[in-house]
Amino acid sequence: MDMLDAVKKLRFKTSAGMMECKEALKEANGDIEKAVEVLRKKGIAKAAKRASRTTGQGIVESYIHMGARIGVLVELNCETDFVAKNNEFKRVAKELAMQVAAANPLYVSREEVPQESIEKEKEIFMNQLKDKPAGVAAKITEGKLDKYYSEICLLEQPYIKDPNIRIKELITQLIATIGENIIVRRFARFEVGEEA
Repeated sequence: MDMLDAVKKLRFKTSAGMMECKEALKEANGDIEKAVEVLRKKGIAKAAKRASRTTGQGIVESYIHMGARIGVLVELNCETDFVAKNNEFKRVAKELAMQVAAANPLYVSREEVPQESIEKEKEIFMNQLKDKPAGVAAKITEGKLDKYYSEICLLEQPYIKDPNIRIKELITQLIATIGENIIVRRFARFEVGEEA
C-alpha cells in the first residue's frame, strides 16, 4: 500500500486531517493500527489543552424511550454555533440522552456528588472491611468508591454502545474530532410514576 492509500485509509478510520494522518503514519512506520493509536494520544492531549475554553453554545437534545415511559433532556455545550449544528455533535448528544435513559445516572461528574454522600458511602465500605488491615481497607474502599462513581456519574459510566470506554472518553474523542471544547452541562430524566 502506498503512502497516499494509507493516508486515505487512516483518514477514513479516524476523521483526522490529511497532514495529521501523514505525520502519524511516519511516526508509526506505515503501520495503520499504530498510527490510529498515535492520533488518539494526540487527540487526548489536544482535548486537555481545549478544556479551559468557554463553551457558550450547544444544544438541548431529547430522547423518549419506547412506550413513552422514560424521557430525557441533555444539554451538551461547545464553543461555536457552527459545531452545535454538526451532525457528529448532534449524534453524540442523542446517544448521551439514550445513556441517561438506560443507565439512570444521578450526576454529570464526580465533582457534583455531595460530600456527605461520599462520606456515607466510605463509612459503609469501611464497616464492611473492618476486619482488614487499615491500608488494605483504604485501598479496597477507593476501588469501591470508583465503582460507586461509575454507577451514579454520567461521565464515569461505561458507554452503553461500547462498555470498554467511559462516557468521558467518548466526549474526549469528540473533542479531538471536532476541535472544540465540549462539556455535558446537565441532564434531566423523567420516568412515569416516579416520585418527584
